[in-house]
Amino acid sequence: MVASVLKTQSFIIFLILFFITIISSFSRLTVAYGYSELFGKYISPSSLGLKREKLSHLHFYLHDVLSGKNVTAIRVVNGKPSTDSSSQFIFGDVYVIDDPLTIEPDINSKTVGKAQGTYTVASQGELSLLMVTNFAFTEGIYNGSTLSVLGRNEVLSAVREMPIVGGSGIFRFARGYAQVRTQSIDQARAIVEYNVFVFHYR
Repeated sequence: MVASVLKTQSFIIFLILFFITIISSFSRLTVAYGYSELFGKYISPSSLGLKREKLSHLHFYLHDVLSGKNVTAIRVVNGKPSTDSSSQFIFGDVYVIDDPLTIEPDINSKTVGKAQGTYTVASQGELSLLMVTNFAFTEGIYNGSTLSVLGRNEVLSAVREMPIVGGSGIFRFARGYAQVRTQSIDQARAIVEYNVFVFHYR
């Protein structure tokens, strides 16, 4: 009889402890979820006025002028000293750029925007740059919008690709890539062709 009562009491205590544990866990989850709702929640794309996603192709030429009149690229950090006096670019060099973007290889052709940002000589062997650049457009429906590029640019390769990692204005939520070809390059300047393919909302 006593053993039966003890078993019953033990079972009741077990149930009480079990429900206390469940209620405590639920309360903690509710509080945590409530706090997360203060700074983040799921929303519909339409609530931001986003319509369907589309793919755009942009084509332009970038002019990187290192010397002479109207310089657009300035070295702000000197890299590792090099014994190769024939190369203007040294590992670790950092340049700040404000390069014009035009619709033709001629720098005097119509300007459609600027490339503003930095590039770093990031290789001790071939001429390879780390590009951290915004394309700020000034023409047509793209006026005031930007695209952001972050990637490796192996300058002397015939064709290279760099990722488009974001954008603003008409290019909000942008993603894609830039296909790049050097038209001409010397100690004073470079002319680079860009074909940009980007998904974005309109």
